[in-house]
Amino acid sequence: MNFTNTRTVRIEWGDCDPAGIIFYPRYFEIFDASTAMLFEAALGITKLEMFKTLEFTGWPLVRTQARFVKPTRFGDDVTVESSIAFGRTSFEIEHRLSLKGDLCAECSEKRVWTVRDEHGYLKSHPVPAAVLAKFV
Repeated sequence: MNFTNTRTVRIEWGDCDPAGIIFYPRYFEIFDASTAMLFEAALGITKLEMFKTLEFTGWPLVRTQARFVKPTRFGDDVTVESSIAFGRTSFEIEHRLSLKGDLCAECSEKRVWTVRDEHGYLKSHPVPAAVLAKFV
């Protein structure tokens, strides 16, 4: 993993269960957004702009695994550090979510760069060289 992006996320009331502790699926929303922010930091364009300017239809998630270490609560400002390693058509992302330096959750993702084939179906496609060049 060579390129890393770090961002701060506030845990909002709507992210939490009645006890005020984050509902675990919300972590996956945070990690998904963190993947998009990682690409935005490297490429200098949003995911929306990627659809308009690159040979790109999305990056479906094909595998994920998470470990929840310590709960976060309404009002916490957490830090999410995301790093990436590329294969030919896929890439691995590692997310580490922490609060005041303490690890709270971590997640690994495998995603595939996709385009549409002649029938409109998604298919894997090599990550463009221009994209890879921005991550070094």
